[in-house]
Amino acid sequence: MMDPSSDPGLVPIRRALVSVSDKAGLAGLGAALAARGVEVLSTGGTARALREAGVATVEVSDRTGFPEMLDGRVKTLHPVLHGGLLGLRGDPGHVAAMAAHGIAPIDLLAVNLYPFEETAASGADFAACVEDIDIGGPALIRAAAKNHESVAVVVDPADYGALLAEMEAHGGATTLALRRRLAAEAFARVAAYDAAIAARLAREAGVEAPRHFALAGRAPQILRYGENPHQRAAFYRTAEARPGAGTARQLHGRELGYNNIADADAAIELAAEFDGPAVVIVKHANPCGAAEAETLAGAYARAHDCDRTSAFGGVVAANREIDAAAAERIAAIFTEVVAAPSFSAEALDILRARPNLRLLATGAMPDPAGGGFAARTVAGGLLVQSRDGGRIGPGDWRVVTERAPTDGEARDLLVAWRIAKHTKSNAIVYARDGASVGIGAGQPSRVDAARIAAAKAREAADALGLAEPRTVGSAVASDAFFPFADGLLAAAEAGATAVIQPGGSVRDREVVAAANARGLAMVFTGTRHFRH
Repeated sequence: MMDPSSDPGLVPIRRALVSVSDKAGLAGLGAALAARGVEVLSTGGTARALREAGVATVEVSDRTGFPEMLDGRVKTLHPVLHGGLLGLRGDPGHVAAMAAHGIAPIDLLAVNLYPFEETAASGADFAACVEDIDIGGPALIRAAAKNHESVAVVVDPADYGALLAEMEAHGGATTLALRRRLAAEAFARVAAYDAAIAARLAREAGVEAPRHFALAGRAPQILRYGENPHQRAAFYRTAEARPGAGTARQLHGRELGYNNIADADAAIELAAEFDGPAVVIVKHANPCGAAEAETLAGAYARAHDCDRTSAFGGVVAANREIDAAAAERIAAIFTEVVAAPSFSAEALDILRARPNLRLLATGAMPDPAGGGFAARTVAGGLLVQSRDGGRIGPGDWRVVTERAPTDGEARDLLVAWRIAKHTKSNAIVYARDGASVGIGAGQPSRVDAARIAAAKAREAADALGLAEPRTVGSAVASDAFFPFADGLLAAAEAGATAVIQPGGSVRDREVVAAANARGLAMVFTGTRHFRH
């Protein structure tokens, strides 16, 4: 055990202020402090909990001489407390002022905040959210963190253990290194808290683009690496409750990696687009197969047949509980992640036989109509937009050719359109009988995307022993308009009989004429789905 007087960076803890909303670990912290003779100041419910645990406490109101008031809104906003946290121990002027006003130094602050994020995420009304905005807590935290040269501040019960271990190692004192780390965590916590409040107030006020935008995450999961092994990475949870990869419960398998989370998110969002039982297979953030069928097993088989080569090592998402029949098919090839609202007991037994397969239970599917926002960083800034919640039905498109799509073509047009929405631009998707049969993703040229998708379909036909690719008689979707007729002609050459696209090109007439010349049905949606 080190003598605190032997190191000027060591500060003994003689007095602590403890006021917490989350009581986890409180009794242990209080008992450890009391055992070292630390005077513990506390408030309301925290003081009661400490006394029930046998820890002697001094009520803050007894120390300040001012009672809690306004339903507890005013209890820690007092110079005796803030002076005890902010006073510089080595400044003679500060020391004299503190003595003159009866302000005792406070060496440790343990505070966590009213649960505003949880209240807002629960869907509580605005008044309830406002009531859970903590005022005194952030003020105390900032004061203690600013003066971390002398004060230790703990804002998360997860750090109690590190604090007590350091006190044990240093005779009841803390090191400057620990105090600085805790101060950084404290300021980050307050920033995240304020960001959540600002976002909720902006939503209530109908402000779409506030002058200052704050994005906050919490509870980091340190990942093995980022997109590549030389990149460091972590996953942070936000206050958003949207079902998906970030909110799912992992039921099995080794830890998720950066790419696993990104691919699972993409797969879940696409699977949610379908009304009937559907399965999606994603590789490198792009779908390589998607299908809707009467059963998940049937949907998986048809999605897999779109591109069996790319499906190997992919991520699978379903929009229904995965049953044993679907699990048997999924387990037949190497798969990184399987995500679904839930899994039957039999399906879990089958899939858990693969030790490295990660299983994610989302509990529900996200709303494909959007909600919330998407953000990405660029050098020197942050790009923020609302989620792409664009959805259409047959009544939302405009037939622009001499021939209207048949009922079967109309169904496949919707399937292709939904998949194209979640495929990197430029995107071309062929669909037939409720399943993708060729996907061209992320090409600088739309005609190249159409040809690549057709080539994929030919490869799939060869693998399945079919006489012709399944693009023959298919519907094709383009995520944006055809700038020239060449992309449409490439789709026609592949055998597509119906086309869905946004329209809006200066050459729309030329493209429509090319479709009519080949007897194609084509519809315009008036909406595009660029995805970068």
